Amino acid sequence: MQYFFKYNWKVREEWYHWCENLSEEQLLKNRTGGVGSILYTLFHIVDVEWSWIRLMQDKADYQEDFIHYQSLNKVRELDAQFHIEVENFVNQWDTSMENRLFYDTLSDGKIVTDTWGEIMRHIIAHEIHHIGQLSIWAREIGIKPVSANFIGRGLIS
Repeated sequence: MQYFFKYNWKVREEWYHWCENLSEEQLLKNRTGGVGSILYTLFHIVDVEWSWIRLMQDKADYQEDFIHYQSLNKVRELDAQFHIEVENFVNQWDTSMENRLFYDTLSDGKIVTDTWGEIMRHIIAHEIHHIGQLSIWAREIGIKPVSANFIGRGLIS
């Protein structure tokens, strides 16, 4: 589990570096598909990761407003702030946590039950999904995207 979080964090950092060459206009331009813009997608990835980890720990979850994070540096600062808590939780993960139950009440009153293991895998897949969208947008603007390869990143040594 930890290896895939580390993979996502490493790829996300490479996307931040990739974004350094884009104008603010390009970062904020609303694009087809996904959640909107390149920058909002990165913000969304960070916010969702942190929110799920907070919820599993039975901590308050508050939604950050993207209006306050409309620059690459501000999104990176938010990521660094949230990352401390997320990484601590991920590094403490063990198999005994896999089947713990999480109950969520949906807006229609329906109660949904998931295991922590399902949620952790959802967090991983959620980021990989959005990174794929960033790759498509990169190609649309004619810039080579960040590699999605797991192999060659030195994550397991």
